[in-house]
Amino acid sequence: MLSRAALSRQAGLRRSSAIAQRFASTKSLRDTLKEAIPIKQEQLKKLKAEHGNTVVGDVKVDNIIGGMRGLKAMLWEASVLDPIEGIRFHGLSIPDCQKVLPAAPGGKEILPESMLWLLLTGQVPTAEQTRELSRELAEKGQLPKFVEDLVDSFPKTLHPMTQLGMGVAALNHDSSFQAAYEKGMKKPEYWTHTLEDCINLIAQLPALAARIYRNVYNPGTPLPGINKDLDLVGNYSNMLGYGANESLTEYLRLYIALHGDHEGGNASAHTAHLVNSTLSDPYLSYSAALFALAGPLHGLANQEVLRWQIAMQKELGTDITHEKIKEYLWKTLKSGQVVPGYGHGVLRNPDPRFIALQEFCDSRPELKSSPIIELVNKTFQVAPDVLKEHGKTKNPYPNVDATSGCVLYHYGLTEFKYYTVIFGVSRALGALTQLVWARALGLPLERPKSMSMDALEAFIKKP
Repeated sequence: MLSRAALSRQAGLRRSSAIAQRFASTKSLRDTLKEAIPIKQEQLKKLKAEHGNTVVGDVKVDNIIGGMRGLKAMLWEASVLDPIEGIRFHGLSIPDCQKVLPAAPGGKEILPESMLWLLLTGQVPTAEQTRELSRELAEKGQLPKFVEDLVDSFPKTLHPMTQLGMGVAALNHDSSFQAAYEKGMKKPEYWTHTLEDCINLIAQLPALAARIYRNVYNPGTPLPGINKDLDLVGNYSNMLGYGANESLTEYLRLYIALHGDHEGGNASAHTAHLVNSTLSDPYLSYSAALFALAGPLHGLANQEVLRWQIAMQKELGTDITHEKIKEYLWKTLKSGQVVPGYGHGVLRNPDPRFIALQEFCDSRPELKSSPIIELVNKTFQVAPDVLKEHGKTKNPYPNVDATSGCVLYHYGLTEFKYYTVIFGVSRALGALTQLVWARALGLPLERPKSMSMDALEAFIKKP
């Protein structure tokens, strides 16, 4: 009999084959959604009618007092995270996506626009559809003057993530959803106005994030305008001042595409979903998500990895052996700290995103010879066995943060505090597309039931 993992892989490959063939020809993004939504609405209706009382899992006291970790308790159409396989986007694994999703002309890495199309529609776009979406995003990417003035008024000492969240919230001044709701739109129209807000916000995030970078780290430097012939990341990299560095631009394309979605239970995606369930517009919903992402337990992990790697590099010197790394790992663990970049709340194998980024590093001579990337590789060769011996880590393998910030550092983007802003630009792909589906499917206000410790103890004592 096949194992659960083998069966899951077989099912995934069948889904991948079907999806890879289901190109949307010349249809626009909106036409593709208009066709997909009634099918999903009917699927949801049938699930509720025929299986509404089916038990999915048991709630334990540990779940209630442990942050609801692991509870299957929300609907999220874009991706499913398997502890063994890792993430799949509408059935497609990361290697699948790298094979079928369009890249930039002359490039090899996934264009975030093609990932956006997949997350939103469940279909693989053609290169032409991806290019049209790139052009639409570029045309809508300019910030309103009042938001530029607002961001320029922030003190450069204000954390970049605080600035990003405030800038996104201010953009709700032009919310299509809010304006239509005030006029009394009907529920079937909710998703169309949510979609317009989400597309506009994704389009404006690079200009907002680049303006924050300029103000904090390069004040007074002119900001390039948006080039309508460039893709989303091409413009972002150019506005950051790295447009001439094609290797960094390609890395940012891969980074942003792979970080775009990681199921709905992570803090930022869940926050966007929760706030939007109150019918707050996407700008307010995503600004809340960004403040969740700013927390040290969520979006700051890659910079913590980099700090730790640099400290190790400084202490061990130039002749870094596996044995020296092993000693440094034990020193970290015995001091009561965790090893940054290792372990994951769900995964129990090496993170496929880590593997994809490592493959990117292996394909670039300058990264293969980079001391910081070499240290990442050597740590990967030693850390899992040390963590297994230590015995307190459920997943002794690297997650995506083990390498993501180190590549940015190598290419000269060395401002640690800014790394989470790039993550924020990325996570919008998944968090915002699922707001469209939440409104299309008419998902209700999210309202879990809470219990006090006394109530729990009384419940436990019931005969």
